[in-house]
Amino acid sequence: MSKGVVYLVGAGPGDPKLITLRGLEAIQRADVVVYDRLASPRLLKHMKPGAEKIFVGKLPDKHMMKQGEINQLLVDLALQGKVVTRLKGGDPSVFGRVGEEAELLADNGIGFEIVPGITSAIAVPAYAGIPVTHRDFTSSFSIVTGHEYPNKTYSSVNWDNLAQASGTLIFLMGVANLEFICSQLIRGGKSAVTPVALIRWGTWMEQATLTGTLTDIVDKVRAANFQSPAVIIVGEVVKLREKLAWFEKKPLFGRRILVTRARSQASELVQQIEELGGEAVEFPVIRTQPPSSEEARAALDAALERLPEFEWVLFTSVNGVDYFFERLQQKRIDIRTLYQARIAAVGPKTAEALERRGLLVDLLPAKFQGDVLLESIEQELMPGQRVLLPTADIAKAYIPERLKQLGMDVTEVDVYETVLDTGGGAEVIDLLQQKALHIITFTSSSTVTNLLLALRELGAEKPLELLQSCRIACIGPMTAQTAREAGLTVDYVAEEATVASLVQSLYA
Repeated sequence: MSKGVVYLVGAGPGDPKLITLRGLEAIQRADVVVYDRLASPRLLKHMKPGAEKIFVGKLPDKHMMKQGEINQLLVDLALQGKVVTRLKGGDPSVFGRVGEEAELLADNGIGFEIVPGITSAIAVPAYAGIPVTHRDFTSSFSIVTGHEYPNKTYSSVNWDNLAQASGTLIFLMGVANLEFICSQLIRGGKSAVTPVALIRWGTWMEQATLTGTLTDIVDKVRAANFQSPAVIIVGEVVKLREKLAWFEKKPLFGRRILVTRARSQASELVQQIEELGGEAVEFPVIRTQPPSSEEARAALDAALERLPEFEWVLFTSVNGVDYFFERLQQKRIDIRTLYQARIAAVGPKTAEALERRGLLVDLLPAKFQGDVLLESIEQELMPGQRVLLPTADIAKAYIPERLKQLGMDVTEVDVYETVLDTGGGAEVIDLLQQKALHIITFTSSSTVTNLLLALRELGAEKPLELLQSCRIACIGPMTAQTAREAGLTVDYVAEEATVASLVQSLYA
């Protein structure tokens, strides 16, 4: 059996988007990912299907696996012919013990690659509005381990030199030794009023910053019960935080938001949440697919064969457009058979989906909701006109019923159906139990119904109780009604049935 290869990858300080392209490639290639607690678990979603993950994380007072055991684990896995990615927080060469891991791999003739990462020593202060250098304050900085204990026989840190240095001092893993660090710097001659900042869980949603001076920071940390992991910055650049803090000022900072939309449509919502400083957790409780019943497929095909007869086609979702045209192509039906029909769309995204396929929308309501769509075209309708309504298997009956009341000849067909999807649910259950999810977004009635079903499927006997600590956001009144009928309290309702309006409702 040929030997495998090991990638020793720096995962960055926490924000999963701060990993390098090479690091991401290593995760995607890996047969096994060996990771610790400071590497974002969201990076593991990039693993290929069937890949194994092994947690070897360390807590300040507890080691899951000793370093020597980790070193040997990497060797053993590679000797099995596997591609191994060792995922470490920050940069693996900055107090990451990558040298020890690489040495044992080299001793065993195993190929390896060290993939640098963005070190927390620089990135975390930047996310708190503290650049480690600034020409008005300092042109140098030092990165120091804060993990040495006062009772060591010999210290590798030259405290007198550090105290006399004019540059920024950055201590990693030093919260437990903060009092010793401050006293040593003051003893060596550093001014007692030198600014100090501690940044906990920098670049994560839990980021918190505490500032003070060498004299009072220890008392402030005790009073706030400020815990590790945190980066300590000592120097005049700390004063810049008041002016330059940017991450913590974003409107959705500190909010972890559950996105229940189908994965194929979730990217826009996820992107907007993250641009505004929130953390999106994807749990696509619904998956869309073509109709599974022969009866529904036959009804759809029959309607498509009659396309030249329809005077109106009303599209109420992007999904409806996508599956409609997919079936047209499968049946080899020419789009020109729609020459007689006027086209209406519920909103701009649905209209864009139609325009990409060469159909210009005749009517788009000013307010993007299904009931408003109907109100906006009522004056255009004439009794007896034939209307095609391609929709989902669980669509609300209001539109077809109202059309029939107006004397229209309505053909309603299912072009797609929604099914339950529980993939990734274990992580969501953990976050809910820890009360680490702050907002849940619903983009359709089916996402409400299927989230509750998915939670029950995953073992939650009382899903409503599990959701009590979360605020609920709905894309429109119909979705909100479904949520309330299910027993949820709705906190936000978008003014328009668009992703942008939904996101805006969270902070407006």
